[in-house]
Amino acid sequence: METKDLVIDDSERGIFRYHRSSLTSPHILELERDRIFDRCWLFLGHESEVEKPGDYRRRNVAGRPLFFVRGRDDRVRVFLNTCPHRGALICRHDEGNARVFQCFYHAWTFSTDGELVGMPDAAGYSEGFDRAEMGLRSPPRVDSYRGFYFVSFNRHVEDLRAYLAGAKEYIDLVADQSEEGMKVSRGFNKYAVRSNWKLMVENSTDGYHLMPVHRTCFEYLSDLNRDMPGESRMSPLENWDPGPVRALGNGHVVGVASDMAGRTVAHWHPLFGEDTKEEIAGIRERLVERFGEERTRQIADTNHSLLIFPNLLINDFLFTFIRVFDPAAPDRTEVTTWNLVPAEHSPNLLARRLENFVTFQGPGGFATPDDVEAVESSQVGFRAREMGRSDVSRGMHRQALTSDELQMRAFWRQWHGHLMGLDKVETADRIPEKT
Repeated sequence: METKDLVIDDSERGIFRYHRSSLTSPHILELERDRIFDRCWLFLGHESEVEKPGDYRRRNVAGRPLFFVRGRDDRVRVFLNTCPHRGALICRHDEGNARVFQCFYHAWTFSTDGELVGMPDAAGYSEGFDRAEMGLRSPPRVDSYRGFYFVSFNRHVEDLRAYLAGAKEYIDLVADQSEEGMKVSRGFNKYAVRSNWKLMVENSTDGYHLMPVHRTCFEYLSDLNRDMPGESRMSPLENWDPGPVRALGNGHVVGVASDMAGRTVAHWHPLFGEDTKEEIAGIRERLVERFGEERTRQIADTNHSLLIFPNLLINDFLFTFIRVFDPAAPDRTEVTTWNLVPAEHSPNLLARRLENFVTFQGPGGFATPDDVEAVESSQVGFRAREMGRSDVSRGMHRQALTSDELQMRAFWRQWHGHLMGLDKVETADRIPEKT
């Protein structure tokens, strides 16, 4: 099948379908690596992960080994994790603090700013050998926005802020939660899913599946709300009001929902315990002082599910988390998830947020096993090759809600554009005018 025929996007009929070979073909995955992951901005990590000079973290991004480190000058730098000498890994631990980095193979030594500062038997090299040429290398482009660091292996990629487009507004809502800055909690969840990476993107932005798949989770939250003495709160199972979805440009998309389950920032919920009420009330008061009532409502009282194309999710509801989907094979995805919290929270509230993060979003939590079962079931279903296409047409004829499928359509339009060699495509629905 030709690339142009992989997607059917018929706004007049309100039909959007994509061919399922897009989720099973090794050839398609190679095209994605070349035309998406080698060309777009990709999330690397958060500045809080390298808080002190010498702190470093190791990552794999688009199949490349990388590490990022805060230098003695307080600048965060990103390096390809390979020795310029003979290629061995420079950074062999996932995290730590180092004054220098030494390759274990031949003991070449590098400073935290990437300079080659030592090697055994330096006299064995001629005068023509230039140490400055043999320092650690960085990806072609590195930049950050509000503490979120991105890299691109395309030196001609557009400026990061231009690439983020309308997603900046929702990153701001996350960053503005904190007076002292958001920080990633120690540790992370990492697991593999036997499905294509795009299924995980779909699932993580999809409001349509919430009630059928996560009914046990919502029943638990509803029972918890009802059992709280003296509390009269919305039941998330019975009263969820899906909010709007916005295509933000460049394949980014956000779903906004009402306070179906409470918020941790400045909106108390029974999951956080009676002893956190006073602290959370104080957080809200300070938010109102800083931003006013309307922006405080956006920060504290609404839930946001933000997809930054191609594979970064920032979810902000009962807790805030960052999630990345890395394609390992057409039918295998590696998922990494970090918990993100305001730095100034008390140890008690930080512990509650981490507990809720693990309880709901951990590999063995309320939500994740349900989602994994759903996407793995779909991947197995694709073996029925006679059923050629999947449908994500819901809501195409109206202003979309989080329970519709604009999230998937925006993603797939940008995905298809990149595979067709296009950098810019319109990702919003084109709703036909009524005659």
